[in-house]
Amino acid sequence: MKAPRILGLVLARGGSKRLPGKNVRPLAGKPLVAWSVEAARACPAIDDVVVSTDDEAIAQAAREHGARVPFLRPPALAADTSTSADAALHALDTLREREGKSFDAVILLEPTSPLRASSDLPGVADLLARRWDDCDAVVTVGRVQLEQPAVMKRMDADGRLAPWNEPAGGEPPVAWFPYGVAYAVKTEALQRHRTFYPPRVLGYTIQRWQNYEVDDLFDFLCVEAVLQHFGGKLP
Repeated sequence: MKAPRILGLVLARGGSKRLPGKNVRPLAGKPLVAWSVEAARACPAIDDVVVSTDDEAIAQAAREHGARVPFLRPPALAADTSTSADAALHALDTLREREGKSFDAVILLEPTSPLRASSDLPGVADLLARRWDDCDAVVTVGRVQLEQPAVMKRMDADGRLAPWNEPAGGEPPVAWFPYGVAYAVKTEALQRHRTFYPPRVLGYTIQRWQNYEVDDLFDFLCVEAVLQHFGGKLP
C-alpha cells in the first residue's frame, strides 16, 4: 500500500499527582511536553502533530513548540480512570468532524518518555508500513535490566521471601517492558479493539538509556541526567 497517513498524537493531561505540573516542568531548557512535540515534528512519516490536553498551560507550551492544539480534551477523558485509547479516539473523531481530516494510523507519544533517538519514530512508522498486512500495532520495548521476573521475589506477611515465579529450568527468557517512546496503531484496529495492544502487535526495541518514564521527581532527575550526558541533544 501507499505510505499510511499518520497522526502524531501527544496526550498530556494536567492532573499529575506524584509530580504536579510535570508536563510543563522545564527539562533541559524546555517543558517536558515539548520534547515529544519536537520529536513528532521531526519525523517525516508523521503528517500532523496534535496535542490533546485538558490544561491551557500545557496547550500553550505545546503551541509554542510547534504543535497544534485544535481542541481541549473534555474532563471526562482526562481523569485518572480515563484510557489513552479513549482519548485517542476522541482526537480522531474531533479532527474528522471539525476539520475533515482522517488518518490511517496514530503514533502516540507519551510526554513522560522523552528520551527518543532520532531514528525511533521513523523506524516505528516504517515497521508498521512494511508489516501493514500482518500486524495491527507497533510498540517500543526496552530490555528489562535488573528487575527480571526470574530474580524477583514475593514477600509474605512474616517477611519471608520466595520466588516470584517458580523456576522452570533452563535459561530464563528475556523480559521486555513497553516504555512509552511510541505506540503506533492502525486507526481501524484502535476503533475495533479500543486499545493500543490489539491482537497483532510487533515490538520495536529501544536502547538502555531510554528505559525511563517520568512518573515522579526521581524519574525526572534520572531523565535530566541522561539529557545532560548527551549535552541536551539526543542522538
